[in-house]
Amino acid sequence: MGSRWLRTAVLLAAAFTLVAADSASGQTYPAKPIRLIIGGLPGTAPDVIARLMQPHVSQSLGQSLVIDNRGGGSGILAAQIVLAAPGDGYTILMTGGAGLTIVPFLTKNRPYDPFRDFTPITLVTMAPLVIACNPSLAVNSVRELIDLAKAKPNELLYGTPGVGSIHHLTMEMFNQAAGITLTHVPYKGGPPAVMDTISGRLQLVITTVIPVQPHLKASKLRALAVTSTKRVDVYPDVPTVSESGLQGFEALQWFAMYAPKDTPAAIRERLFGELRKAARIESVESALAQDGQEVAINGAQALAAFQRSEIAKWQKVIAHLRESGAVIE
Repeated sequence: MGSRWLRTAVLLAAAFTLVAADSASGQTYPAKPIRLIIGGLPGTAPDVIARLMQPHVSQSLGQSLVIDNRGGGSGILAAQIVLAAPGDGYTILMTGGAGLTIVPFLTKNRPYDPFRDFTPITLVTMAPLVIACNPSLAVNSVRELIDLAKAKPNELLYGTPGVGSIHHLTMEMFNQAAGITLTHVPYKGGPPAVMDTISGRLQLVITTVIPVQPHLKASKLRALAVTSTKRVDVYPDVPTVSESGLQGFEALQWFAMYAPKDTPAAIRERLFGELRKAARIESVESALAQDGQEVAINGAQALAAFQRSEIAKWQKVIAHLRESGAVIE
């Protein structure tokens, strides 16, 4: 009886010590600047989102939030930097969903495990992709695009930021849903694909709102659809793929924040709270909306659940591509 009581007392003391240490780390954090690794180059969506929130978060924390852009490999490089960092809250990751839902499952030798190696903080924003075409292409809707693609299998070219990107897999999911074959042309980044669609080298491009927005306004490109299930405020006249005949079709590019594994819960909660406050500032929310981004800050548990659902969805697309013999690595 005595030994059992002693073991119980030791376990309770240990648990209390961990809780106390976790609480203390949250109270003293941050004591120095925080390095925010961005899974994208300057001017890309995650960079724009982070820079809108950066001054507000820095002011509230009392320490600088230092942005470090590490584009490349659909977020692999940025993720690997954070993977190697200590879990002390001074190196955190802001990346697109592809880096932690698609990329790790494209090869047998995974660069990291999205759940074992990272701790979620919160989803930040969600945004649809835009399917746009060169104005010379004789289509004005998704229905007309599908009809033309059936009449000319493999002849219509679409550009993306790269093989295995969410843009690529979204268009392959579109191919599968519509029963057509649009031919993929991968680029090293979205802007070159946009420019080659404007020049006529490609017929189609799929991209986020930010890089394509000025070209749509200048009528250098024509938007056929957005990939969300509801229309985007900045393009109210552009229909969704779902309402254009492929009912239920949805693909979202989302951005989220993660910490290295073993980062104390108190620190993650502090960061989550500061991000939520910054996103609710009217000027920030308005600027994000103009770029087609919807604030979606939801906390760690909701992000983890959403991430699992996204992995399940994209693994089906990847499996279908592999069965067809497509190169996706």
